[in-house]
Amino acid sequence: MPRQLRYFLPEIPQHVITRGVDRNPVFFQQNDYELYLKALRETAAANDCRVHAYVLMTNHVHLLVTPGHDRSLPLMMQAMGRQYVQRFNVRYQRTGTLWEGRYKASLVQSDRYFLACQRYIELNPVRAAIVTSPGAYRYSSYGHHALGIEDPLLSPHSCYESLHVDPAARRQAYRLLFQDALTDKMLNRIRWRTNACSVIGDNRFKVQIEAMLDRAVPTGKRGRPPKPAKKSVRPL
Repeated sequence: MPRQLRYFLPEIPQHVITRGVDRNPVFFQQNDYELYLKALRETAAANDCRVHAYVLMTNHVHLLVTPGHDRSLPLMMQAMGRQYVQRFNVRYQRTGTLWEGRYKASLVQSDRYFLACQRYIELNPVRAAIVTSPGAYRYSSYGHHALGIEDPLLSPHSCYESLHVDPAARRQAYRLLFQDALTDKMLNRIRWRTNACSVIGDNRFKVQIEAMLDRAVPTGKRGRPPKPAKKSVRPL
């Protein structure tokens, strides 16, 4: 099977997913999550990437990132592969790769698609039945966006900032968004498009991206969505 193309355009957000080999855990204890976030903060800054949202699950990671140039995201992910995996292997006396093949990355249209994707990411622990509300999960960006918890990793996107000029009112407006569940149509669009390394947005956005890239962009098959991640060690 040919490798899926990934599309890198500066200043356009990307939804990124990377999974453990055979969906095995990539985090075992609190120190692992903290190590990953520290490495992500360093590699994002070094490679001109702005991280807007994230969730660290036991065996996979979701990120919402805007690259500053067309090599920003690949370089950041390569650096993460070196920094985190090397330290993880030393800690657990293991060798070899940790991540399953190439990461998935999908271009995200701003406006309603951006905030929908951000909510999709931060609701991952709820969908996995680890917690009943996103605020109860420690290793995501929800605490920063909705509760005002300081997080030096994050760079708020203009779509989030446009919710309100006042930070407290903005957080309240953001919490209100979570009162309405994402529709099945939106959930499937995000899943299919990310799995296909395509675009999360409307057809006009897709046409604009194709014009910028001078190539066709697939939308992903409307078949059975990817299998949900297996439950394993519960995060601390």
